[in-house]
Amino acid sequence: MAFLAGSLTLLGLAACEPVPTSDVTGTRGLVTVPESVSSIAAPYQDLSTARIRTEDGCYWYSHSGPVETTLLPLRTTNGNPICTRPQS
Repeated sequence: MAFLAGSLTLLGLAACEPVPTSDVTGTRGLVTVPESVSSIAAPYQDLSTARIRTEDGCYWYSHSGPVETTLLPLRTTNGNPICTRPQS
């Protein structure tokens, strides 16, 4: 039952259209994360740096570690990636 609910949530997210922000400040690709995504995203992730990668259609965010900043996939509290289209 939980698997079905998770699949339906991702299917609903597939209809969300990202809204790109200005590229003047070097924020190319950043999107405004819809409430439906922020409500299922794990709390330790920086949603203000979220972007959708065209290669996989998934949300990614910048994680600033002690040595480097890395793009990581945005995940649910269960560890599943959050994508705008079904994974192949």
